[in-house]
Amino acid sequence: MKPGMIVSAVLSLAVFAGLNLYLGWNGAVFWREAVPGIPVLWFWLGYGVLALSYIAAMLLRKTLPYPLAKGLKIIGSYGLAILFYMIILVPLADLAYGLLRLAGVERSAAVLGTGWTAAAILMAVMLVGTRNAWRTVIRRYELEVPKACGDGRKELRIAAASDIHLGAVVGNSHLVKLAKTMDKLKPDVILLAGDVLDDSLEPFIRENMAQSLKLLNAPLGVYASLGNHEYYGGHIGEYIRRMKDIGIRVLTDQVVDVEGSFYIAGRKDRAAEQIEAGGRQSVGQLLSETDPDRPVILLDHQPYALQTAAEAGVDLMLSGHTHRGQMAPAHLVTRRLFELDWGYLKKGAMHVIVSSGFGLWGPPIRLGSRSEILDIRLKFI
Repeated sequence: MKPGMIVSAVLSLAVFAGLNLYLGWNGAVFWREAVPGIPVLWFWLGYGVLALSYIAAMLLRKTLPYPLAKGLKIIGSYGLAILFYMIILVPLADLAYGLLRLAGVERSAAVLGTGWTAAAILMAVMLVGTRNAWRTVIRRYELEVPKACGDGRKELRIAAASDIHLGAVVGNSHLVKLAKTMDKLKPDVILLAGDVLDDSLEPFIRENMAQSLKLLNAPLGVYASLGNHEYYGGHIGEYIRRMKDIGIRVLTDQVVDVEGSFYIAGRKDRAAEQIEAGGRQSVGQLLSETDPDRPVILLDHQPYALQTAAEAGVDLMLSGHTHRGQMAPAHLVTRRLFELDWGYLKKGAMHVIVSSGFGLWGPPIRLGSRSEILDIRLKFI
């Protein structure tokens, strides 16, 4: 390991430990006042499980029995959400506590008042966030493309989703809902804009998720692009093969001429530039042999370089990756990082849609963001 990576790892661990000591100490103070009859050791045990389960599941997933690793990851995923919002709520509670004490409020009353208020807010956030994570909405777009299809087609119906993140948390039940919802939309083609997998291929295989994914069906086919999480999990070749076996074509810097009508292009994810020796093609290289007079749909998981894609002749670009922050106020960060972090943008003649995703990464919580499926109708004029 390089010295820089060692220093970074040590600093990250120090910050993580410091944050947890601060949050845990505050929680223990509240625990002693709220439930004085129960030893504070029980609080620290519960807090430790929430704080460390996700890390343990990731580090030990190859050595622990699969059910145990999965259970730890699910518990740890909720723990990440709790810790995230505690980082916001606990300093505010400390500030409120200080103001109450200055106002003459007795210590125990100030601790209980601020503690129960923070706990109630946290519980409300978790309940609303869980609802948003699993109750999917359909976003509809009707767009015009000033190009003619090769077969004279006047309209194309697309059902699309990004960031399914199949794994320990998102599994078959959510996947079946995706298939049933898309089937009701009666699409001509189905597009998956990256991060179909969460990280490891193991849950996909062990829980036979391919059979649920196989339910996705459209007359013109089902196409997917790679996301950064497929790269993080490795086994790209096996993933592509398994997708092909169930009728889903994963496009890796490839263009498909769909029945002589229009093109679907799928880029490797941006992560390929760091992970693969050959990197990935530019959009211009990818589309160099396409007919510029026919419509082009581009799947590119991370919504970067929109102007470049527009100049290359793309008519519709579909992306994901951002989750729209997934848990507010993280959306304020994604809004700064990307020209478009969610929704629709017209970039020159190109339509851009960035989805907040169907599944989720880490915590099964969404606040300021929803699980969504895209229902897109392209009209060619």
